[in-house]
Amino acid sequence: MTSIHHYDVIVSPVITEKSTMASEANQVVFNVARNATKSEIKAAVEGLFNVKVAAVNTLVRKGKVKRFRGIIGRQSNVKKAIVTLAEGQSIDVTTGL
Repeated sequence: MTSIHHYDVIVSPVITEKSTMASEANQVVFNVARNATKSEIKAAVEGLFNVKVAAVNTLVRKGKVKRFRGIIGRQSNVKKAIVTLAEGQSIDVTTGL
């Protein structure tokens, strides 16, 4: 039974060249809520995708200062989670949820 809370924790998968390289090492990268803890991220991934999670590493990418038509703006900070799956487990993030 998936909880609505799991969808609040996992914001979106990260599909970049670097995250695709990490998938060869049985890792998946997600954007997560800023206040999500590692244990909440682990529970959400296991609940939504029916896989066994071995480890969760998190990082916060600081928002950049950007200019748009001469007006200075700021992107918001983004928290990412690198989820290492147990042996034999896999998630195909390109199909959606």
